[in-house]
Amino acid sequence: MIVQDVINLLEDFAPTSYAEDFDNVGLLLGDKNSKVSGVLVTLDTLESVVDEAIETNCNLIVSFHPIIFKGLKKITGKTYVERVVLKAIKNDIAIFAIHTALDNALQGVNSMICDKLQLKNKEILIPQKGTIKKLTTYVPKNEAKNLRNALFKAGAGDIGNYSNCSFSLDGVGSFKGGKESNPTIGEKGEIHFENETQISVIFQKHLESKIIKTLFNVHSYEEVAYEITTLDNTNQTIGMGMIGEFDTAKNEDEFLEYLKHNMQTECIRHSELTNKTIKKVAVLGGSGSFAIQAAKAAGADAFVSADLKYHDFFTAENTILLTDIGHYESEQFTKNLLVAYLSKKITNFAVVLSNINTNPVKYF
Repeated sequence: MIVQDVINLLEDFAPTSYAEDFDNVGLLLGDKNSKVSGVLVTLDTLESVVDEAIETNCNLIVSFHPIIFKGLKKITGKTYVERVVLKAIKNDIAIFAIHTALDNALQGVNSMICDKLQLKNKEILIPQKGTIKKLTTYVPKNEAKNLRNALFKAGAGDIGNYSNCSFSLDGVGSFKGGKESNPTIGEKGEIHFENETQISVIFQKHLESKIIKTLFNVHSYEEVAYEITTLDNTNQTIGMGMIGEFDTAKNEDEFLEYLKHNMQTECIRHSELTNKTIKKVAVLGGSGSFAIQAAKAAGADAFVSADLKYHDFFTAENTILLTDIGHYESEQFTKNLLVAYLSKKITNFAVVLSNINTNPVKYF
């Protein structure tokens, strides 16, 4: 396998097209056509992690957080970021970052937290907008079935729990080929009328290039008329955070103990106790203060996240228990998730779980 093959597998799991605009995901360093000797999966790419990759004969590091986040104007080894980049280049090690693409994935970071807490009936907390698109095109009536099935095979037509969804409308199309045209139906220079079917299908935005390629490959016309629009439909499979439920409600002390144990954290900062039971829990790995209002609106009894500031805790207003379990602690199992996925897909070389604890925060 080459680096691009591994990237393709990761794109299937968590398409980088769903990463947040501010983020820096994808292949950050290295040649996508290089042959892979091994993959090391880590939460952060530090110098010690690059050393670990060298020791384990891994020339591709799959990192949750991107080591390069802002533009580098110099690479002199002055900062830890520059030293990582230099060491990786010297040792021909590629680095791929997945970050908020995995945050937004249905089976990603927040699903992992829900699983660790054994929450049931999981749903996306903040669905990402603009992720559902619609293709409308026109095809000779006798070719409609073939094109429709090809688009379905490419991934179009999925709506929630339904597949092979489309809308068709019959009509008459007209066209006149110019001097340089080579019409597959009709004669150049003459107006032609054709019984056509208008086909409309929706698809998730990361499939757009595949859908268009399929359209052009299957459609018989020399010039294919089509349009793509972005829909306002809510996508329940892509977005930030998740919300789920316990089988049995817990009192707040039980919940905090349970949370501390299951998420393996040494410290939980939380808002004032509400003296209510905890049944419905919202989670968001990493910095999640922006999702507090969404958690409250969803009726969550507790919100599990990290990097909450002093004034964020006031917004609980005795309606929800806000908990900050630490940034690293909320995302620490992410690398296990990626290793488990890649190990099922790759059998001809090692997928290695980094043993290095990259948490920069220490507790006294």
